[in-house]
Amino acid sequence: MLILLAFIIVFHITSAALLFISTIDNAWWVGKDFSTDVWKVCINTTNCTAINENNSEYQSVQAIQATMILSTILCCVAFLVFILQLFRLKQGERFVLTSTIQLLSCLCVMMAASIYTNKHEDLHKSNGYEFDVPSGQYGYSFILAWIAFAFTLISGVMYLVLRKRK
Repeated sequence: MLILLAFIIVFHITSAALLFISTIDNAWWVGKDFSTDVWKVCINTTNCTAINENNSEYQSVQAIQATMILSTILCCVAFLVFILQLFRLKQGERFVLTSTIQLLSCLCVMMAASIYTNKHEDLHKSNGYEFDVPSGQYGYSFILAWIAFAFTLISGVMYLVLRKRK
């Protein structure tokens, strides 16, 4: 049972780390001489410009930012709730609250990645870019966001099925 508990904790911490990396790092869309994310656009990794309201799709960018931040916060809260429920639940009860929070985190990261998938062409055709952004490809932060979606979904279902034992 202790091994299962350790696996669940490591899996949850991995999900949170993936969410932090995909939210913070500048690699949602990469090209030969540039990289972009939901916060800024960098040319040659040195000349970075923040994405602001001059971008025609700024509302979409803000939606992606908000849902990624919310997903990361919910994942961390779910971990704290899980630790508290380890000590507070009676034997045989399920981790329903932890599961609900983790599944909400899963929903948020899915929304952010889906919005980005749908709007990335419009985001990168903005008039503020001096280089050929549409020639790029999805970066590792974007892929990590989808992996984090799968991890948070699996852990949310795992918490729903899991019962507290001695």
